Amino acid sequence: MPELPEVETIVRGLRPLLPGKTIQELQILHADVLRQPSGEFSDRLQGHTFESVCRRGKNIVAHLTGDTVLVVNLGMTGRLVLARDETLTTHPAVRFSLSAGPALVYDDVRRFGAVEVMDEAEWAERDRRLGPEPLSSSFTARRLYADLARSVSPIRSWLLDQRRVAGVGNIYANEALHLAGIHPQRPARSVTEGEARRLHRAIRWTLRRAVENRGTTLRDYRDASGNPGDNAAHLRVYGRDQKPCPRCSTRICRLVFGNRTAFFCPRCQPGGAGGIT
Repeated sequence: MPELPEVETIVRGLRPLLPGKTIQELQILHADVLRQPSGEFSDRLQGHTFESVCRRGKNIVAHLTGDTVLVVNLGMTGRLVLARDETLTTHPAVRFSLSAGPALVYDDVRRFGAVEVMDEAEWAERDRRLGPEPLSSSFTARRLYADLARSVSPIRSWLLDQRRVAGVGNIYANEALHLAGIHPQRPARSVTEGEARRLHRAIRWTLRRAVENRGTTLRDYRDASGNPGDNAAHLRVYGRDQKPCPRCSTRICRLVFGNRTAFFCPRCQPGGAGGIT
């Protein structure tokens, strides 16, 4: 699933190209990705001009004229691409014909993503439900430790909750926990203040490096130009079951809880559901 680095990479690709372009026509090929009736979606967007494009958590957020906000959540396999070449969009769901340049296409193989239009007040309410941005100054080690201390959830599950931290998903939660030396099943409140500081640094370092590498392509993710990311080669534990830990050479283990797969090194990340052993 695209996470903060992948969404940020897409936004950086769209930001210099979309502002000033007007949506002249919409083609809705699969209405199940919309969060409102097709007619309402089209009426609220057609004729409006892009003013800015940004990211909030895992969401691409485009502000348009007329108090209009287009929000795209890529789900598991979604892409938002400027389709200069039709081969870049194998499963188009929504096509935005623009006043200049190639069409903007939301493409999604499994169609678990969501495309929605709202006004600024509605977006502000949605925004308030999300946790802090992990690369922002408001996300501090002190705040992380205080928030963890109030939860009995496994730390990996806690990190995936977008109300806690916005933008972290399973790939980067696993990577950061390995870097910090914390078992993914440890109860959040068992994390010590020192471990919280390490985890805070690990989250920020992991995300920044992934952004520099333009995201992780394991299968479906592509940037706004249709190119894969380069970060997969730099993953420490995610998807590396039975391969050697880059720190100690112990074999990486795989386990499933909370309906998601976790990867960890049993030597570098001791403990589990009961805490440190």
